[in-house]
Amino acid sequence: MTSTPQAQEPEGRKARPEHLSHVVFIAASAAMGGFLFGYDSAVINGAVVAIRDRFAVGPEALAQVIAAALIGCAIGAATAGRIADRIGRIRVMQIAAVLFTASGIGSALPFALWDLALWRIVGGVAIGMASVIAPAYIAEVSPSAYRGRLASFQQAAIVTGIAVSQLVNWTIVTLADGDQRGELGGLEAWQWMLGIEVVPAVIYGLVSFLIPESPRYLISVGRHDQARTVLRDVEGRAVDLDKRVAEIEVNMRHERKPSFKDLLGGRFLLLPIVWIGIGLSLFQQLVGINVIFYYSTALWQSVGVNPESSFFYSFETSIVNIIGTVIAMIFVDRIGRKPLALIGSAGMAISLGTAAWAFSYKTEVGGEVSLPGLQGTVALFAANFFVLFFALSWGVVVWVLLGEMFPGKIRAAALGVAASAQWIANWLITVTFPTLSDWNLSGAYVIYTVFAVLSIPFILKWVPETKGKALEEMG
Repeated sequence: MTSTPQAQEPEGRKARPEHLSHVVFIAASAAMGGFLFGYDSAVINGAVVAIRDRFAVGPEALAQVIAAALIGCAIGAATAGRIADRIGRIRVMQIAAVLFTASGIGSALPFALWDLALWRIVGGVAIGMASVIAPAYIAEVSPSAYRGRLASFQQAAIVTGIAVSQLVNWTIVTLADGDQRGELGGLEAWQWMLGIEVVPAVIYGLVSFLIPESPRYLISVGRHDQARTVLRDVEGRAVDLDKRVAEIEVNMRHERKPSFKDLLGGRFLLLPIVWIGIGLSLFQQLVGINVIFYYSTALWQSVGVNPESSFFYSFETSIVNIIGTVIAMIFVDRIGRKPLALIGSAGMAISLGTAAWAFSYKTEVGGEVSLPGLQGTVALFAANFFVLFFALSWGVVVWVLLGEMFPGKIRAAALGVAASAQWIANWLITVTFPTLSDWNLSGAYVIYTVFAVLSIPFILKWVPETKGKALEEMG
């Protein structure tokens, strides 16, 4: 939503909501979509080995099942905005909650591999919807003085969802004595891992009935009295409600939805700034970050780590991800976007290169796979440092840059193209890793290292610094 001036209090300060805790509750409830985004994306990590054994599939078929959710993500992200404009933001949240619930049940009780892939796609549609509707809704209900901090709930919720999914997986496999196919209550352990998603999905659906509709949507459908009530609750009684409603109406009338043809120009079909956005999205994924979130449990087991320890390492890495995200949120406005991205690129390159070296010592004797003690320890530390450097830089900086660096008249369309490039790169990494790992695990990490190194000159030469600039200055 386009920001608009707020009515002034007698002292000239912006109105403060009388019930800030209510605003926080609204934003946190909407951010549960982000929690489920992170949870559903990462929970499959704990089931990879079990799915491979249960359905007796090779790396190519396994990769397609893991990546199937990304097809749904693209569908959900592409349709959520239009659906929200027709039936409202809250209804889209409720649809996503139903899809998350159905995906959790269906994924836990598949009768064939294609059936599991289908439910993964359903969950992906929910992820795509949540990835669009949560930040949009939070921006539309947040008072301007708190919008930045409340918007950060979404990213915090995503990394928390990833961490909780790994904690759940570790707990379940521990209860099953380290066997991902061990029986618990009539189901195999991996089925419980996927099925427990139903719990947060139902909670998400229930809290959606407790939060108000976006005032922007209410105004768009002529429900002005309800919009005034919501604005009063979230922006404070000192705000001139009639003036705020009028401002929103004016902004909506003057908005023009950008189209793909607005992005055309220059020698290379698209405007240079659009290519920079695409480059940021590609590099963010091509360093292999989602190998950690989708495959780390299988990765550690492939180098001889026992199942229980591999699940613990995956959980511990997700905690590192949270720590790195918090660091980025603290420093992104203090030291700037480019310096933080450069720090992350250098740290990722060193970490990935170190992991590639350690994995080159992988041996197999009598069917037993292992790493020497030193290399095993180095690999674990390198993986954690890789996640830390990614989280404190590219994990947050890319989204900040994509939201800031495009001129206003093409921002929405350019963001859509850049986000699509990110989903495609995510899919590419996801479907290729099992095959690359079987071919040469160390070689796969050399490839990711090369992309981390290449991201450094890309940042230095082409990425603009947006720190301290108004959105209107971007051109």
